[in-house]
Amino acid sequence: MTTETLTIAAPTADAPLRVGSHTLASRLIVGTGKYAGYELMARALELSGTDCITVAVRRERLIDAQGRNLLDAIDTRRYTLLPNTAGCFTADDAVRVARLGREILLGLENPGADWVKLEVLADKKTLLPDPVATLEATARLVAEGFQVLCYTSDDPIVARRLKEAGAASVMPAGSPIGSGQGVLNSNNIRICLEYLKDGDPDYPVIIDAGVGTASDVVIAMELGVDGVLLNTGIAHAADPLGMARAMRAAVSAGRLAWLSGRIPKKLYATASSQETGTISPAKPR
Repeated sequence: MTTETLTIAAPTADAPLRVGSHTLASRLIVGTGKYAGYELMARALELSGTDCITVAVRRERLIDAQGRNLLDAIDTRRYTLLPNTAGCFTADDAVRVARLGREILLGLENPGADWVKLEVLADKKTLLPDPVATLEATARLVAEGFQVLCYTSDDPIVARRLKEAGAASVMPAGSPIGSGQGVLNSNNIRICLEYLKDGDPDYPVIIDAGVGTASDVVIAMELGVDGVLLNTGIAHAADPLGMARAMRAAVSAGRLAWLSGRIPKKLYATASSQETGTISPAKPR
């Protein structure tokens, strides 16, 4: 009996993450929602080391209960903003929100105006993506000149269809949004990587959703994904600032481990010291 192993070759040297025309210094993309306050959010973003942050145009409404604008708490010269269609349940709504996000960022002269993180959800209970509506919205937004980063399930066939529709990046969920369960199906992520990078090794694949702690990030990066997008894992941590630091370190550790190449798993032990030239046991008298 043989076991087939999917192998995604690691690059021999690292390079910055490129998504469409954008080059990111950090492989960690962080959301701006769910924080206890804008000041905490701003500090957490800084400590995470990210240079790209998502803004949910529809859900956040950009204004809090005190009438403060979310964008006032963000240094738009420091971060590339990634408009997010979170909260949309139809392709029409997602396209409309994407256009709104583009207009907002054009007004801010932020380089993120030409791309969008696309979410088209199936229902409010699971927050799982609607694959048909996501595919439709992707094609429409690509036709309008958007660079589309697609939130999707870990279904490799859907992932391949989204790339064929022109997505600049396919972003399979590790687990449901905000669940903190980490990467539930490593095999599917490996197949997604195989399909999406076949003949196109630099195509960016980013884990989006479900990350709960630093070890989840390390596991995702060690699978060979190009980056991780998260929000709740930092914003709802007992110490968001400490978790921001942990997530930053986890991305670096996981990426370095992937580049370095882990040893194969074996059923039995292998001695870590050489077996030749050792001291012979004393002979009995």
